[in-house]
Amino acid sequence: MFWGLSEALDLYQEYFNAHKIHEPVASSVKNSGNSKDAQSKEENFTNLESTNTDECTVEAEPEGGDVGGLASADKNLNILLFGAGDPRHIIKTMAKMYKHSGGKVTFYVLDGCIEIVARNMLLLGIALENSEGFHLVRKVHLFMDVYGNALMRPSSHQYLVGKAKTMVKLITDDDELQKLAPQLNIDRLRYRERDGLDNAFNFLLPREGFAFNVQEYWMERVRKLLGARYDYREGAFDWDLNMVLKDREAGQICSQEYRYWRETGIAFTYPEYEQCKPNKTLTAGLVRNGEKYGHRGYAGDIQTGPFCTFGLNTVDKEMLNSVHGDNDYRATDITERNLLEYFHELQTRSAYVHDRKISRKYGSVKLLMGERLSYNESDLDAIQDFDKPWINVEQCKIFFLPVDDIFTLQNADANESWHDFFDVVFVGYNYFPFLKSAFSEVLRDNALLIWESKLLTVARKEEVKQFEDKLKAYAKLINLTPVINYNALNSKNSILKYKKINKVERMNVENN
Repeated sequence: MFWGLSEALDLYQEYFNAHKIHEPVASSVKNSGNSKDAQSKEENFTNLESTNTDECTVEAEPEGGDVGGLASADKNLNILLFGAGDPRHIIKTMAKMYKHSGGKVTFYVLDGCIEIVARNMLLLGIALENSEGFHLVRKVHLFMDVYGNALMRPSSHQYLVGKAKTMVKLITDDDELQKLAPQLNIDRLRYRERDGLDNAFNFLLPREGFAFNVQEYWMERVRKLLGARYDYREGAFDWDLNMVLKDREAGQICSQEYRYWRETGIAFTYPEYEQCKPNKTLTAGLVRNGEKYGHRGYAGDIQTGPFCTFGLNTVDKEMLNSVHGDNDYRATDITERNLLEYFHELQTRSAYVHDRKISRKYGSVKLLMGERLSYNESDLDAIQDFDKPWINVEQCKIFFLPVDDIFTLQNADANESWHDFFDVVFVGYNYFPFLKSAFSEVLRDNALLIWESKLLTVARKEEVKQFEDKLKAYAKLINLTPVINYNALNSKNSILKYKKINKVERMNVENN
């Protein structure tokens, strides 16, 4: 809940990688006005993305590059995010769409908690915030604050208050929605869900009765989890990181940032910032009671952290350097670097070249962390309205689906509009139990299905292995074929990729 446990993916590119369809770098990249170094780096990045999967693909590429009738790399894809938890895949895919000038993507976002839907809208609003008056680094740090910190900076709090007032207008006025954020569509949401969005956005306002004591909720969760080990929690935190997560491909997370997050809920820190305002986007189960709100407190992850989505890997491999187990850069710094890339590409529709001078080498530095003080503020008149039109990536549309579609989506008899509909589906690990055998009916032939595993959790190895075996068994049940030969590789997988073979291929397999 609140963030995923796997890396952000360019789902448009993943689809073509799975089918070994290659396309030339878009002319907009070659003629973007960047230096030759920028062009070279972009080409290397494109080649890296297109070859990651090809090395281990099970099936040979058909002659002519036509995979199941897919002869062109320009395609309109319908993508379902089934419990992804955050908009990381949307942000990265939208950022990279400038390289696919002939393609279009329609996202369908399905989550079981309306507060998460509201949070996803806010995070997308930050990523697509009008660049006028917003420095790129400021936007990145704002996103990191809202995304991964239980306590935020006052400036981030003020932004959320102003943005919340604008978001209330968007969900209650269709004309305002079309004017400011035409890529968003909430037509499928029912009135009760729109009321839930209204509650979630109004809860962000600093009014009496809208309390969210996240420090207290966080400590209660930690005490309950550790029990008798609470007095020795630093040792427990070190064990989870160094003996579990780092053994599961999360080596970029540094000890200090992980321990501090486990203790306080603050993941992304810099010495010049003071986090003191509760992050109300991390609430769930909001219920309006007169002038007050009831809620479930903090019900999200307290063991892995928001580092996995943007902070474990980057195309700038020198930033992943480690000496005797000490990283040059924290997962926080890698997150900053990746978000700078995505937000730059969203704004300029051109390749990004990172200036490593702006990334601080805090991986092996012990930062002095000040006392965390609460700061109350209720001057609404001083809050700025962030009501400028969002950056419009015309190739992408985002539809938010009602909670009931978790079940009705899979009932083709009751809802034929979803039959044979999706080209790519991403399923969060905690949403796998909702899948039925009829789920395959919503997949088109050649559709790509990506599952999130439990690798980047602190669950026991046996539990991680059992869950992965369940995913593979389910894939076999609904006649999916792996994109990668997982048995031959014997690798650690934070995601599993399968595709639905078309009818002709299926008949050939059965005949053989």
